Amino acid sequence: MRPLSNAGPLRLDAPADELFKEIRAAAGADFHRCFQCRSCSGGCPFFESMDFGPHKIMRLLQLGLCDEALASTTIWICVGCHTCDSNCPMAVDVPGVMDLLRQKALERGIEAANPEILDFHKEILSSIQRYGRTHKLEIMLRYKVRRKSWFQDWDVGLRMLAKRKLDLLPSKVEAIAEVQRAFQVSSGKGEP
Repeated sequence: MRPLSNAGPLRLDAPADELFKEIRAAAGADFHRCFQCRSCSGGCPFFESMDFGPHKIMRLLQLGLCDEALASTTIWICVGCHTCDSNCPMAVDVPGVMDLLRQKALERGIEAANPEILDFHKEILSSIQRYGRTHKLEIMLRYKVRRKSWFQDWDVGLRMLAKRKLDLLPSKVEAIAEVQRAFQVSSGKGEP
């Protein structure tokens, strides 16, 4: 992270990075509403694995330090469980912001700090594109093949199957064409 002393004068009404404005407009979230109460980070089940807590990502954005936010592992570790925004007294859509940051990182070609997380993320998106929802068993199998770690966590997978936590066959949403059209629009290959 660049030192704040070299960042020039901080004006929260005019952030240094244009990406800030783009993310803020797309997420519909006003980062200035975050007053760093840390409720989001305190409730996050993955906080211990993150380099910055969700509250720190919001602060980086407030300060216009978008490159630091895009390079963080936090945006890839966030699973969008909405525990953070349900705890937020200012109703900041933290998972929406994390989604947009991941999208912007991919668009800018910023490498994920942990490539395994990116591989897993791609498998989830691929499953949603095919079925309109996630098929966890297929996601895990494809991820294991991609990472060439076929037998790692095999015991956990078998226990999940035994407890009926994994469906053998995927289920599709009825409006799968709309989901696929949304993927085409977001990739720039379709009509808005």
